[in-house]
Amino acid sequence: MSCPEYPELRARLARSKFRSRFHLSQRDQAYLANHPGPVMEAQIRRILAERLAPAFPANDGSQTPMQGHPVFTAQHALGICCRGCLAKWHSIPKGRPLSGEEITRLAGYIQAYLEEEAGDLSGFAVTPDLFG
Repeated sequence: MSCPEYPELRARLARSKFRSRFHLSQRDQAYLANHPGPVMEAQIRRILAERLAPAFPANDGSQTPMQGHPVFTAQHALGICCRGCLAKWHSIPKGRPLSGEEITRLAGYIQAYLEEEAGDLSGFAVTPDLFG
């Protein structure tokens, strides 16, 4: 997924001590090795649609765990974790649902972050897809 604004966003976020401390764990990398691009893209979109897209998300400000899924780590690193951070870092105001274009743009940022942070995943064991 091409995301031309991503490098500028990462440069801005790198100046934040809080945002710059998030990195993928080995467990996150192993998860990414076993869930190829289209699967992760679907998961990213589902997480955004369920947790951030509503005008007033449930538990806003604490709906994104700090760990447990690579997308959660990416959300915190990129300021895509709650509606307050979306307003601060992405100029998306609170109190209205996210548009399809905004979800696509935010998903692109997350995908770019995961690709950048994951690095070489060839050393991770991949479980064969028995149903594919």
